Amino acid sequence: MAKLALGTRPANFSHAVKFKMLDGTEAAIDVSYKYRTRKEYGAFVDQVAAAAKEERVADEDFSWANVMEKTGTANAAYVMQVVDGWNLDEPFTLENVQQLADELPAAIAAIMDTYRVAITQGRLGN
Repeated sequence: MAKLALGTRPANFSHAVKFKMLDGTEAAIDVSYKYRTRKEYGAFVDQVAAAAKEERVADEDFSWANVMEKTGTANAAYVMQVVDGWNLDEPFTLENVQQLADELPAAIAAIMDTYRVAITQGRLGN
């Protein structure tokens, strides 16, 4: 069992993020997350929310294509701020994260949710 030492913090932590593929099979991506304390995570979420609020503009020309693009772009930006690497053959870049968000939105959602749970509840697993 690991010995606990308060005041020491990792730079990051890794986790195999599982999600459902379009055909219902399960896949996983090994992700290296940036560590934040709960307080730091709260401040980070406040920043993300404030940025999203600034970007909201009444759009008279509503388009689902625009909504999907903006959501994918925002989710990719979020992932870039909480992840520092993955085990995919493609390099961990904004463009590749955006492509993942477009092609497999369940993967991005799982990456984001796994991070939230790890930071706010302090656990990962079943």
